[in-house]
This record gives sequence, structure tokens and C-alpha cells, in this order.
Amino acid sequence: MFASLSVWLKLVLAAVTAFVVAFLFTPPVKKFAALVGAIDKPDGNRHIHDHPVPRMGGLAIFLGFILAILVFGDISTQVMGMLIGSVIIVLMGAVDDIVNLSPWVKLGAQILAALAAIRSGIIINVLSNLNFLSETTFVQLGVLGHPLTLLWIVGCTNAVNLIDGLDGLAAGVSAISSFSMLVVALFVSEPAVAILLAALAGACLGFLPYNLNPAKIFMGDVGSQFLGYVLATVSVMGMFKFQAIVTFLIPVLALSVPLADTVFAFFRRIFRGQNPLRADRGHFHHRLMAMGLSQKQTVAVLYAVSASLGIFGVLLARPHTAVRIVCLVLVFAISLGVWLLLFRRHGAAQKPSTPPADAEETKEP
Repeated sequence: MFASLSVWLKLVLAAVTAFVVAFLFTPPVKKFAALVGAIDKPDGNRHIHDHPVPRMGGLAIFLGFILAILVFGDISTQVMGMLIGSVIIVLMGAVDDIVNLSPWVKLGAQILAALAAIRSGIIINVLSNLNFLSETTFVQLGVLGHPLTLLWIVGCTNAVNLIDGLDGLAAGVSAISSFSMLVVALFVSEPAVAILLAALAGACLGFLPYNLNPAKIFMGDVGSQFLGYVLATVSVMGMFKFQAIVTFLIPVLALSVPLADTVFAFFRRIFRGQNPLRADRGHFHHRLMAMGLSQKQTVAVLYAVSASLGIFGVLLARPHTAVRIVCLVLVFAISLGVWLLLFRRHGAAQKPSTPPADAEETKEP
């Protein structure tokens, strides 16, 4: 955690640069979105805001992140692979925000972007042994590392996309996740990874003033999928290769809100005999609003859950078995509490209340 003064200076400058660029470029991006027809129009069903809202705001996040990294980041082979994959995701997301691409086309682009990262050396090679009493610290994955990395990157890319259903939700949760992993990166002396995460957090915060309820612009698929992709790849670069750290659990905890929502949505639809890729109104934010919470209250609850689990992930990085056990117990208690809160009203997912105007649409591949 005791980084040098030069590292702290780069962290601050990267975050501030990304914030300023994202903040200043969001209004021009909004005009550009209107010019090319990237407009989210209300339809009374899933598009329930009461007036057309431009999307594609994620371009401003992308620009802030890229500029900060080019100026203050260490452009290694892995970072270059991540940046190439990011460009693929952003191009696909921008086109999708205009013309609504086929889910298979989007999946193909996500796989291509993931392969660009894997080709550059971003690979999950080991997983921590969750049995803390065992002398075996890590499990070597061998040839399974490549497919697991591909699944992780594509899964996280879609997970953030799925929670992008309320104003400010995806950007705020991504900023919290970025900061949580940034702290762990400093714990394990990985300043290059910390700078990437500082830039991402800064870009998200620079976009948030325009995206909080009532949103003036939506980030669109270009933003949500970009955030998911970068969080996935950077977590592999910074969290999966250090001794004495529960390497797999840290990014999972930091990204727990979108990941859990995605897993529940997938199995919920399968158990009901539905297409698992078909959008519905059963996500966490829909269930919370069905219980009577306002959009702002729902976002605040999910921010709090994400921050709590991120803090536990940070504590879990400390090499003390007792701390790890306490963290796991607390995480389980929070998870159980959230589960009971979300499902205490039978049928809440089947008959959710209509969210207020300007709620951001969730587009699922």
C-alpha cells in the first residue's frame, strides 16, 4: 500500500484526466448520438422513459480512459491487447446503439475482443484453493486457463451490460468495483494495474453527473460493454497472479452485483423454460423497485451492496486466515440478507411496478 510519490501522482493525474475528459466530452457525444440516430425512444414496455434520450454516452467514458492511459499508463503487451479489444467492443457497441445488432453478432465481437486480450497474455493460470487449512495454495489450470479466461471476459462484459437498467447504476457500480480492485493492486505493488483502474474510475465519475436520475444521456451498449470488458481484463492482469491472495474471490467480490444478477437471470429463465438470452423484468433493480423503492433508492441500495462486498474483497487480500474467514462469513450474511430482501414478496418478479420516467433501458444480447 506504500506506493512511491511518483506512483501516487500518476494515479491522481490519471483519475483526474479521465474525469475531466469524460465530463467535457459527454455533451458533444450527446449531440453526436442525436445526429446519428442513437436515440432511446419510449415505447411503454421496456423503454419506459417519457421522452427520447440519447445513448452512446459510453464514448465519453472510453475517450477519458484512453487518453489517461496513453499519457500516464505503462503500455505493455497486455495493456495493448486490452486496448485493442476495447476498440473492438466500442465499435461494436456504437453500431449496436444505432442499428440494434443481432445477439450473435455482438457475441462474436465479444469473443474476438476476449481473444485479443488472451493473445496478449491476459490469461487466468491459477485459482486459489478456498480451503485455507490446506498446504496447497493454488490450483494450476493448465490448458483450462484459456477457455476459463474467455468465459470470464465475455461473462463480465455482459454482466455490466445487464445491470445497465437504471440511471447511474452501471457507471456507479463500475466505479466502485474499479476502486476496490485499485486498492488491492496497491496492496500487492502493481502500480501499472492501479493506474488503469484509477483511469476507469475517473472516467465513470466524469460521466455520472449526466447519467444520474433523471438522466440526460444513457451510456448505451458502447459504455456498459466497454466497462465490463475492461474490468474483466484488468482484474486478470492484476489479481490472478499473486501469492498469499485469494485471487479469484477478489474480482468476483468487486464485481459481485453484476455477476450475481447475470447468474440469477440466466438460471431463472432456464428454470421457467425461457430463452436465457431473452430480456425480462426480473433483475435485481426490477425486484427492488417492485418492493416500493424509488429508482434513486434502488440505485443507492445496489451501490451500498457493491461497496460492502468490495471492502470485504480488499480485506480478503490481507494474508491472515482469521480475517479471510470473518470476511467470508460477512459476505455470506450480506448475500443471504439481500436474497431474502429480493425474494420476500412472492411473485415480485412476475408483477413488478412500473419504474419512474427516465429509467435507463437494459439491452441484453
